[in-house]
Amino acid sequence: MDINVGLSKAQSRGHIHPLSLLIREANDIFYRMGFSFAEGPLLEDEWHNFDALNVPKDHPARDMQDTFFIKDSPGMVLRTHTSNVQIRYMEEQIQKGIPPPYRIIVPGKVFRNEATDMTHEAEFYQLEGLCVGKDISLAHLKDTLARFYQEIFKGASVEVRFRPSYFPFVEPGVEVDARLVGKQVPEKLRDKWIEMMGAGMVHPQVLKNAGVDHTTFQGFAFGMGLDRLAMLRWGIDDVRLMHSADLRFVNQF
Repeated sequence: MDINVGLSKAQSRGHIHPLSLLIREANDIFYRMGFSFAEGPLLEDEWHNFDALNVPKDHPARDMQDTFFIKDSPGMVLRTHTSNVQIRYMEEQIQKGIPPPYRIIVPGKVFRNEATDMTHEAEFYQLEGLCVGKDISLAHLKDTLARFYQEIFKGASVEVRFRPSYFPFVEPGVEVDARLVGKQVPEKLRDKWIEMMGAGMVHPQVLKNAGVDHTTFQGFAFGMGLDRLAMLRWGIDDVRLMHSADLRFVNQF
């Protein structure tokens, strides 16, 4: 009998999915800026998903064409953003007798009732940020995001600008654009203004709804789409690839 006792070829240990990789990197960057991790339910009541965030009953976001309502559970939805955790976190801290400062990030899955295409999915990942204190300003928000983009794009030169916008849960609200320069940046994005996320100063009514003294404290909040950021970071053309379970795609990372 001929027995081969040679060592077999080393087996691949697998590859980390790009979204998992991006979440790990983003968490690490924000941890070093003093943020902590928070999470909340995917199945949410309308109070935490809409009302407490100052989203009125007639707002388009509450339309059945944009939100997954739970048929057998009236008043429950699949969360449309990670902003629901803002409210839950602040409520929990106030109930424990812990006033601000607060500084949290909330990476997680969200759901929108919309058609899928190369840039849209019915489920995707967001990363929410919340910072509340006595003297928080838009300048702090701008510096935080500039540092984040510089690190996530591996030392690229970053310029951040704000454009006025409207979101019910912030006042003022801004659209955040970034211009990235450096060899670490995909060529088609290099030295161009790119729309990155929505952000702003937390609306006083939102703080009040969560039990925070809005006459003493203020803060900023931001929400970025992680699928979109991954597409920008690695030059991915079709967001559906990240939810396809195709090993040919995952093995590139």
